[in-house]
Amino acid sequence: MKKWMWSEQQRSSSSPLRLPLLQFLIQSAQELKVAPIVKYAALSLFFDRFYPSLSRFTQQGDDTANWLLQPIRESNLQLFSLISIWVSSKIHDSRPLSVKSLKSLGDKTITEQHFTTRDFVEAVLDFEIGTANNAFVFLEELYFQFKEVAKLSEVLNFEACIDIMDLLYERDETSVLYSSPRSLAASVLVASYVITVPKQRQEFPVLPWVKFVTSCKEEDIKEIVTDILKHVFEPS
Repeated sequence: MKKWMWSEQQRSSSSPLRLPLLQFLIQSAQELKVAPIVKYAALSLFFDRFYPSLSRFTQQGDDTANWLLQPIRESNLQLFSLISIWVSSKIHDSRPLSVKSLKSLGDKTITEQHFTTRDFVEAVLDFEIGTANNAFVFLEELYFQFKEVAKLSEVLNFEACIDIMDLLYERDETSVLYSSPRSLAASVLVASYVITVPKQRQEFPVLPWVKFVTSCKEEDIKEIVTDILKHVFEPS
């Protein structure tokens, strides 16, 4: 996927369904042609809120959970990943996606099971609203501020920022970084600066600048940037 890929060892350390579900959600977002903010809000909804709750459900044997999760299959989770895109679109789009468009895509891409329109509507009840506080929002704001103050703004590749954010969702260990969206956004911008701006042109004091505009601790940003670069450049 895109420029950088995790090694096989990295992939095996994640939950078995995490990578297939990530690829399904990102591919679905591309098929539906949603804006980046909708995609990342959906990723936040699904992987930061909904997906972690599944372990509590299976461990506790919660009979009150949505019947669509009994039993938990990849096809059920694909349904809920589409619902996360739908909910995110309703929050961020002036013309949200229709249930019909989601169901049409689901009919083509979810092959193990058929879901009705009523299933789609019922599944949305399992999601909590409130995704404005996500890393992509802060990253986009930072990038536009950076373009206003730095001569190298045209060199800094925003696509690299997006690639990094996608990669961080592939593993449970790195996706926890999304719990601190402002620090993560600052760190992704710094990491992208290091990766995409030629070394001989890295004159802008990007680390002190993001520390100033975000009020994040420099030590925290350095630690996250180091972790990002380690995963991006770890040999496959």
